[in-house]
Amino acid sequence: MTYAEYLALESASERKHEYVHGWVYAMAGGTPEHARLQGRLIQQLGAALRGRPCEAFTSDLRVRIAATGRATHPDVTVLCDRIEHATDDPDAATNPTLIVEVLSASTEADDRGSKWAHYQRIDALRHYVLVSPDERRVEVFTREATGWHYEDHRGASAPLSALGVSLDLEELYARALA
Repeated sequence: MTYAEYLALESASERKHEYVHGWVYAMAGGTPEHARLQGRLIQQLGAALRGRPCEAFTSDLRVRIAATGRATHPDVTVLCDRIEHATDDPDAATNPTLIVEVLSASTEADDRGSKWAHYQRIDALRHYVLVSPDERRVEVFTREATGWHYEDHRGASAPLSALGVSLDLEELYARALA
């Protein structure tokens, strides 16, 4: 499928799809826990970034990786300063500073593998964050001058140095509903 055909499918569909080398994949529906974590991440990042030149977006924002041609819908994306739109897709951003994926059994291998390999090709990306729905665990990959640095956070917070904020794991994993 061409990218133009993919965009036509996306605009006519109620479901989101990812585009990889001419192939289109429907995104799986999330669990209540996935949705809860995604919502709390948006709340936390939105509050922490208030008054700053960065903003958090839901998975409705499409991210286009110019270097590889892949298009994704990350669970949470943070853009800073301005949105740079893909030349072939005015609704897709090409300059995320932060991408967060909430893991699931059906997506974890791709989130850690192929998708992560594509995300590393985004020049603007400073943090890639993986959030576990099964245990209190947030993994943060941070771009540094020498490459990507990995930290596994299971305590009280997960710092995101490029944004000058931290995710509060106590709040993120607190159960609101039984």
